[in-house]
Amino acid sequence: MRCVLACAWSILAAARACAAGVAPDSFTLDDFASAEKVDVHVHINSSDSALIDQARLDRFRLLTINVDYPDFPPLAEQLQIAQTLAASHPTLVAYAASFSMQGWDQPGWQQSVMRELDAAFAAGAVAVKVWKNIGMDFRDANGRLLMIDDPGFDPLFDFIRQRHRVLIGHQGEPRNCWLAIADMSVNNDKEYFRDHPQYHMFLHPELPSYEQQMAARDHMLARNPQLKFMGAHLASLEWSVDELVAFLERYPNTVVDLAARMGQVQFQSNHDRGKVRRFFIRYQDRLLYGSDLTQEPGGDPAELRREAHATWLRDWRYLNTGQKFRVPELDAPVHGLRLPKSVVRKIYSSNAERWFGEETWGSK
Repeated sequence: MRCVLACAWSILAAARACAAGVAPDSFTLDDFASAEKVDVHVHINSSDSALIDQARLDRFRLLTINVDYPDFPPLAEQLQIAQTLAASHPTLVAYAASFSMQGWDQPGWQQSVMRELDAAFAAGAVAVKVWKNIGMDFRDANGRLLMIDDPGFDPLFDFIRQRHRVLIGHQGEPRNCWLAIADMSVNNDKEYFRDHPQYHMFLHPELPSYEQQMAARDHMLARNPQLKFMGAHLASLEWSVDELVAFLERYPNTVVDLAARMGQVQFQSNHDRGKVRRFFIRYQDRLLYGSDLTQEPGGDPAELRREAHATWLRDWRYLNTGQKFRVPELDAPVHGLRLPKSVVRKIYSSNAERWFGEETWGSK
């Protein structure tokens, strides 16, 4: 009798949860504050602790990524900031190093970069970032645009593999980059490419196409099958979960992060929510949460904390609840995916720990 009553009570509780719009095996919005989470894609370019303070409050650990980006501080300064923050907040902050393309044509460039990275690894760097300047901007001494599958990179990628570090790759851009602004699918792409016309490939038909950028990245991965690779920004395949499936199946030693591409995922789920939800469940071991939040020198710490909390909470709401709500990236409301807890735990924490090492953020 007690067993029957217990079963009946469980069924009733599940029914009430479903009636309230909450699956019994899903997290709620209220769970956000207590769930352990990792954001594998932020850029902390200031010694101010604003983003770290908010991360501590919202139960996030962070991977801050150095980037060879002209709008950021010089790479040496980014590295110094990252190392200082990781040393002072070892359970909250880890970092990825990067390298400059300057000197590419000079003898010994690869060896010099490897020495720099070896020092960064010894100081705690868990990954290396390569950015879209490779393929979209940097040219060699002969004026040739350099692509990521250039054989000159192979010794460097093999070095990263031997050191058991992850290569984080941002190749190309979202496919929207090759469209007119009016034809782009999300508002954040419209804003970014309006403000950065030098990276808006619709205006630069003389440069490699989207397909050529993806092919170069894939060619590099095919030549380096043992290299652990994280495709930043959904590997620039954000526009199609079908393309992501093909990529993940073709290259089993890869994962992708969600940073700054949630809007494109939501655009797709507004057309076929079930398909997008099935993708997240099927590839739950290959998806890592990231936001692309950036802390600039001289920024307003209070405003950054508000932005970070709002971004993190909005993404949690989409992945964990079945609610309908509005997001800045789209003009139409989105319908949350209400993923199972087991899937969310992987996307938000255990995949990052497995990929970068359980010891990356020290003891919890």
